[in-house]
Amino acid sequence: MAFIQSLDFFHCIEEHRKCLLKAIQRMDSQNVVKELTPKPSCQIVASIDNIVQDVLESLSKNESPTLTIENRSNWSNIEFTESVGLQMAKNCTTRKIRSNNPRSAQRFALTMKILSVIYKLLQTSTYATKRDIFYENVQLYGSQTTVDSIITDISCMLKAPRRSLHILSTSKGCVAGNLLYIEQDGTKVDCSFNTSGVLVPANVEGVTNLRTTARFVLIIEKDATFQRLLDDNFCGKCGPCILITGKGVPDLNTRLFVRKLWDVFQIPIFILVDADPYGIEIMCIYKYGSVSMSFEAHNLTVPSIAWLGLLPSDIERLHIPTEVLIPLSELDQRKLLSLQKRPYLSCQPLWKHELEIMSSRKMKAEIQVLTSLSPTFLTGIYLPNKLQYGGWI
Repeated sequence: MAFIQSLDFFHCIEEHRKCLLKAIQRMDSQNVVKELTPKPSCQIVASIDNIVQDVLESLSKNESPTLTIENRSNWSNIEFTESVGLQMAKNCTTRKIRSNNPRSAQRFALTMKILSVIYKLLQTSTYATKRDIFYENVQLYGSQTTVDSIITDISCMLKAPRRSLHILSTSKGCVAGNLLYIEQDGTKVDCSFNTSGVLVPANVEGVTNLRTTARFVLIIEKDATFQRLLDDNFCGKCGPCILITGKGVPDLNTRLFVRKLWDVFQIPIFILVDADPYGIEIMCIYKYGSVSMSFEAHNLTVPSIAWLGLLPSDIERLHIPTEVLIPLSELDQRKLLSLQKRPYLSCQPLWKHELEIMSSRKMKAEIQVLTSLSPTFLTGIYLPNKLQYGGWI
């Protein structure tokens, strides 16, 4: 009986994989824009040279130099396509960072400073993390957030991924399961050996020789749930598979790594998040991207990701006790309303229905509520049944 059930499980996953591959072929036939190739260092150096030249020319004319930045965080500049997700419109509005304006003069100076840091990194073929840059001059930058924001602005302005600027960020995400790869420095990583997962590599682009026999990838919102699945030997019971978590809102490296897994293996990718507005938004970031990083959508989004759970309809279907549910706060309700207005809801009628269920009940639930049914319900019943019988949307 167990053997027959395992065959059913693999058949369900394989059918999902075939559907995804057919969708990819359709996108190819429609000439969908492909992932952008990172710019060579010489092109970026030339672009920075042009920016500096423009600044010098303005100064020579006794004019106040300015920098032009695209409005990357404005929804009016965002286009949505089902095959890519949220991406920046071609003719989006821009904003000026003026050197003679008291409100933007410091931003102008810091942007030029970080441009000089990037220039040096490119010329010396070295890399630095965002924290390295911040701690070079803490008093000058003021905060890590300021450095992060300016680096993203520069990446958008130069139309180059951050890794092409030779700037790395420290990873917070973890990966485990049936996956081997080699990092840029030659380190061989076997994700099946570490019982608590290994950190997502800081230089995802430099990862090579990825190998797996996994049937699927499961993204998990929270680290606690990720660790629970490892403790319960989920990979052994329902694998082979790859587990990955961004520990909440995913960092750039985790998003890049998920995209790389999809590009290399093209196996089904599922996601497990809380049945609340913020869990759903985290899923949307993996699947369709974020507004602030829309200029790099082709490198970060995986529109084929399927929502495995926890679905608001699961709460009713499984008769989760009301006492373990949490009422939606005013902030939750505003976030839910925002999600219901997102452009991707138009192509996701089943998502729309799930959000309507949450809105009508005005209740949310964390993945941990499943323990109210049984301590091992998540890994022993819920996830295996979902994967075996196609309980995803």
